[in-house]
Amino acid sequence: MIQKSIIMVLTFTVIIITGCSQKAPDLDANAGSNNVSDANQIAGETVSIDENAYGNENGTNNGTFNSSSDGFESIYFDFGDYSVSPSMENKIVQNTNIVNKHNNQIKIEGNCDEFGTDEYNYALGLKRAKAVKDSLISEGIASNRMVIISYGESNPVCSSPTDSCYARNRRVDLRLVK
Repeated sequence: MIQKSIIMVLTFTVIIITGCSQKAPDLDANAGSNNVSDANQIAGETVSIDENAYGNENGTNNGTFNSSSDGFESIYFDFGDYSVSPSMENKIVQNTNIVNKHNNQIKIEGNCDEFGTDEYNYALGLKRAKAVKDSLISEGIASNRMVIISYGESNPVCSSPTDSCYARNRRVDLRLVK
């Protein structure tokens, strides 16, 4: 009799548990709908490049590392941040003056340090590039003159394991599209 009771309780428990289970959500239905790296959301603002042909240009400006080219100044960011800090606003104005001297399109390249996953750093690089683009737009530069790209952590200018080196990699570089 005890065995029958145990079997019935176990059977009843299994029926309850399987009957209350929920269907897993359909992840493909909304995939990428709010993802900053969704290609459809940024397709008109990005440019493809040959990364094998890309080279760094190293230089300094008043003691600050600059990896931008064509007279532009690199914009630097705090760890994990993608908002243009007040200390970088003067560089935005300087870059606006350079944009106004040329008719070329401007390529805005977002970069990150090595911390975080590849996906996180790619998205953070896009957010940084978009923040600089928005700052240039607020200074009067036409949106259609700029394209953004993210290198994530794949385009470091420094590889020493120091805080100052990591800070140099958290940047946005600007270049003329030629």
